[in-house]
Amino acid sequence: MRNPPGPLALNTLLALPTFLALTVLLPLAAPADPPAQRVYENRLIRLENPPPLLADHPEFVEPVRERNRFEAPRLIDDPDANLAVRAWRFSYNARGIVELPNRLRADRTAVIMVHPWGIDDGQGWQTPEPAGAADFCTLEKNKLAGRHTREVIQPLLDRLRGSVACTMYSLPGSEDPIRKQLYRSLRGRPTADERKAGAEQLQRALQSFNYRGQPLPESFPISSDRPLRDYFQHFPGLDAGPKYNPAGFWNLPIPVTSDLRVDPNDIVIYDAEGYEPLKKFLLDLGVRHVLLTGYATDMCFCRTTAGYENLSRDFNVFLVGDATLATFPANATPRYATNAHISFASLNHLITQCSWIRLE
Repeated sequence: MRNPPGPLALNTLLALPTFLALTVLLPLAAPADPPAQRVYENRLIRLENPPPLLADHPEFVEPVRERNRFEAPRLIDDPDANLAVRAWRFSYNARGIVELPNRLRADRTAVIMVHPWGIDDGQGWQTPEPAGAADFCTLEKNKLAGRHTREVIQPLLDRLRGSVACTMYSLPGSEDPIRKQLYRSLRGRPTADERKAGAEQLQRALQSFNYRGQPLPESFPISSDRPLRDYFQHFPGLDAGPKYNPAGFWNLPIPVTSDLRVDPNDIVIYDAEGYEPLKKFLLDLGVRHVLLTGYATDMCFCRTTAGYENLSRDFNVFLVGDATLATFPANATPRYATNAHISFASLNHLITQCSWIRLE
């Protein structure tokens, strides 16, 4: 004979007739409607003698000179669109580059700049000496990135601000008390007085820090059988830890570069807060499209909170190929590194350029 039901099982049995009655009386919830779909006609028309891509700023980005180029039908065509964004991608199977026109609503589009670090730009945050590492690593390379910001990215932001849904910058760390007063964030907007106080506090915090790191090692032990392993262990290609970047360096309130003119309505995003708050903010704002600019193409631009690996899961992301720079170790120019990393990204993402983004 089976054991009698316990109290929990008995309550379940007693509730079963009521549940069955409600099931009969109440209609089942309808499944969510699937997103609207359309059939995309993937017709590829060969382009004859097309000019190079990303050729407007060859000092910063080596132009793309692939000769196999095709025109495809418009991909995005928003009702009431007022922003034209032509873009391209590479397909091994199509054996070339495919170019696609798009028409977006500007007020459904966000412009995001990844990691515009204010390093070696006069605000007080400096690359540690004699052997520290920050941003593009040397003073000369950091200055080159600053000039790229002024000459390429700033004009794009100025052109679109006021028409797009928002302009945003991502920075490392969390929203600290100083940057909270300096910049609008996902949570608040400082007053003019708060911005002034924040700027004064920033200057004191950055200029009072000791940026002196240790020198390179003069000698170290290496084994007879694996000298290469030991050599790179004692003298790695990149060490941004406290030996060369003094303790506390990465906890300083990293500002937006002074090479940008930050509007009070521009928004700063913080990496440590993660992608979900950024995603929610953009969706609540009605954003569907993102124009992505910033640094560095091979690292932060793709993998940080506002990088395209996150954003492309939820938004239509266009990488502005001449408004980004890759890191360029062992080279005096970022041209070829940026070209290479943008070209690899084009396998699964759309690439545009500043001159292809036009308000109508």
